[in-house]
Amino acid sequence: MGIPVVRLCVDAQNLAWMILEPHLWPFIEKLPFSLGSFGRYSRRGWFFHDKGDSHRRYGPVWALATPREITLIVAESEAIHNIFQRRTDFVRPSIMYKVLEVYGPCISTANGPDWARHRKIVATPFNENIMSYVWDESIEQGRQMLDVWAEDEATEITSVSKDTRTVSLNVLAATGFRKSYPFRSVQEQDGPSSYRDSLQTILDNAILLMVAPRNLLSMPFAPKSWQILGKAAKDFKNHMLTMLNDETKALNEGKPGSGSLMTTLVRAMDIQNTSTKSETSNEPQKGLSVDEIFGNIFVINFAGHDTTANTLSFAMLFLAAYPAVQDWVAEELKSIPDNLEGKYSELYPKLNRCRALMLETLRLFPPVPSLPKLTYGSPQSLKLKDKTIVIPQNSGLLINLINTQTSSTYWSEPFAWRPARWVTNSPNTESDPALLLEPERLQTPKLGSTVPADERLVTPSRCTYFPWADGGHSCPGNKFSQVEFVAVMAKLLRHYRVRAIHNPGETCGQTRGRILATTQDVDLQLLLRMRDADQVRLRCIRA
Repeated sequence: MGIPVVRLCVDAQNLAWMILEPHLWPFIEKLPFSLGSFGRYSRRGWFFHDKGDSHRRYGPVWALATPREITLIVAESEAIHNIFQRRTDFVRPSIMYKVLEVYGPCISTANGPDWARHRKIVATPFNENIMSYVWDESIEQGRQMLDVWAEDEATEITSVSKDTRTVSLNVLAATGFRKSYPFRSVQEQDGPSSYRDSLQTILDNAILLMVAPRNLLSMPFAPKSWQILGKAAKDFKNHMLTMLNDETKALNEGKPGSGSLMTTLVRAMDIQNTSTKSETSNEPQKGLSVDEIFGNIFVINFAGHDTTANTLSFAMLFLAAYPAVQDWVAEELKSIPDNLEGKYSELYPKLNRCRALMLETLRLFPPVPSLPKLTYGSPQSLKLKDKTIVIPQNSGLLINLINTQTSSTYWSEPFAWRPARWVTNSPNTESDPALLLEPERLQTPKLGSTVPADERLVTPSRCTYFPWADGGHSCPGNKFSQVEFVAVMAKLLRHYRVRAIHNPGETCGQTRGRILATTQDVDLQLLLRMRDADQVRLRCIRA
């Protein structure tokens, strides 16, 4: 192919290795010698720890050869754009996503016309009407979280990571399925079989649920934790069945239904049932089966929950590390009313600095650091900056998302968390990518100045920033997550600040260093996350 090739003696996708690898690394790291390519590339999540070193060594495109396949590692923006545009040439390797079919086929495991059918239906409810509900529910959850956090300013927040997960789960439940819960810990809720608690259990144990046979989890000899998970999985399916029956009944009675995601999916199921009755047996499938409805509900919960919760956790720690950024965002919030509910269409478009917090956090910590593709069926040519290569059929590709988003080619001080880089009042949108390379724009502007009325967000060059993926396979919940994040931050920073609690004898600089080190201590199970965000103790105070 004319590109550098690095050989690796183990297949990182091998199931046995995936199970053993997290347990082996604590010992491997203590070895007094380097393991070369094995030590660098066989570790899950190596993209994050690599920090672009491999691309600086081998170039923007290179290959990793394992006993099973050759995989190209791609970090050139135009090549990535080419891959995204050619959806039938570079397909999503569905086999890698099969584990997501916990309750049935879903949009994440579909390709071609089948994917288009799923996408059309699943994307429908993520419209402006639902965003207003997302906004209001996020404001309410943020308010209840603040009631707990700020009840005693001298007391530290018990667990930022758990609380952001609670907010995210409650917003998702209320918005998507009209199952509203107050902000409080799972243990204080109705019981282990409630909708939210069963969902929380299966999301907390998603990997085990994906790889273990369902009946094994419920066996009498299974560990108690497995039995709890098995019961939660069964309870959650029963909740989905109840919602499906309620929506089907409403549909049959000519009623509008709850207006939830289930409402949309049930109407899609009705189309499918009608299509099934058609005399034309070869007619393409139009709607979703019951299993597909349940499969998509699970994957929407999975994708929508941890991604937003983890991003909120990262952002909270960075805000504690850089208090001036909190004041910078608060300047934007001075002109908005205290009562934020019911004002989505008025306020959300104005809160560019709140959005910049999320954009910058996702730039450094995308939930999925790389995106897999496959040259299915035939060889494919791929044009690079200085040449064209031919990729053999059935070869894998990994789009190195995190390297592209932290490359000095596109970003000034690429590894620094600087939300101000995203905001400008320049009217020339054509120069936006160049603005991201101006080092003087990275400093948080001086406080006390009026927020320019024409302030807006900077648009990066194409395929240099894509935490929600790009092209046809971009995440349908993109705006959902942004609205939720902005609403929570607006509620928090309007009148409150988060502060890090110093360890004994620690200076402000040392505290900041400890916070930043915590954000770099990550693992990648299914999504990128901090190992222990709560080792940084925070408190919430009135501004």
